[in-house]
Amino acid sequence: MKQLVITGKNDYEEFDRWIVQSHIEKILMVCDGSIWYQKEFNAHLEEIEKTGVEMIGFRDFQPNPLYENVQAGVKVFREEGCDAIIAVGGGSAMDVAKCIKLYSNLPGDGENGSWLHAEYVGNNIPFLAMPTTAGTGSEATRYAVIYLDGKKQSVTSESFIPETVLMDPNTLITLPPYQKKATMCDALCHAIESYWSVNSTEESKEYSRSAIQGVMEHMDGYLANTEEGRTGMLRAANTAGKAINITQTTAGHAMCYKITSLFKSAHGHAAILCDRVLFPWMVKNTDKCIDPRGEEYLKKTLDEIGLAMGCENGAVGAAKLVEIFNKLKLEVPTATEEQYEELKTSVNPVRLKNHPIALDVETIDKLYHEILR
Repeated sequence: MKQLVITGKNDYEEFDRWIVQSHIEKILMVCDGSIWYQKEFNAHLEEIEKTGVEMIGFRDFQPNPLYENVQAGVKVFREEGCDAIIAVGGGSAMDVAKCIKLYSNLPGDGENGSWLHAEYVGNNIPFLAMPTTAGTGSEATRYAVIYLDGKKQSVTSESFIPETVLMDPNTLITLPPYQKKATMCDALCHAIESYWSVNSTEESKEYSRSAIQGVMEHMDGYLANTEEGRTGMLRAANTAGKAINITQTTAGHAMCYKITSLFKSAHGHAAILCDRVLFPWMVKNTDKCIDPRGEEYLKKTLDEIGLAMGCENGAVGAAKLVEIFNKLKLEVPTATEEQYEELKTSVNPVRLKNHPIALDVETIDKLYHEILR
């Protein structure tokens, strides 16, 4: 599916056109707390409501959203007779909105997790996403994560990828500095991991290359809060999302999730913590390559990542990633031996299969000691 990207220019002219052309009468607005900071967008929504289009807000969810949150959202969507969905926010808002779209035309109320095992039936509900962070790329992927009884549930469907994305750089103006840094790191790590993934294709590598170049080009402007920097980073994050939509992520992300839960680090912060150690380790250990395309292919791939970062080869690119991390002044958590034990057994083996170099428990443990040193 080709995704339409629109902007907020000319007083959200393209957004208004989307509503009219989609024949929308009542919209379910799935939004996180960032919606309160979008003054221009909220003012425009009030103008739209004056034309007779209703907005039904849904904010009954949390970070790491629950299956029950999605059930509640589907109930509101049905009872209110909504005919479109807009997601405004970060990855959690996107995931909830995706699942509401996916489950809204399934039978029943989803009791006991039944929707997780149902045969999905595609629908034509108009779905627009407006990311308020430049990082997750969730608006471009076929993945969503929700939790049932404390267990992570990965939901996958091409049918809930938003067909339209509204990229408004003004949504990032009030993003706190730490969240700016962390989400940018997430986008960069998505692009890098997708590039070296065993699942990479020529198409995915083109997305990855473009995303890496976009992050590098716009990093300073984004952190300085320029409009050009914010616009460029939104584009880069979306493009990185398109890359991982093809390849999925690899060991860096597999290793970062437990860091997030143990030390309350933001996801992108944890991702660059891992990748800034993993990348140089990979450059030195290509002889352990398990990518069927072979060691020479992997060496070339790592060099191409370095080139996309503006460096002469993979080794210099790996050093550049360390330099970026240090420049951002992100904290390195301190782990206890008990936590190291927990970390080394926490890694999702499926994600490790996507990684081009073999990783065993002993190696993972050594890497964690380097990551959190």
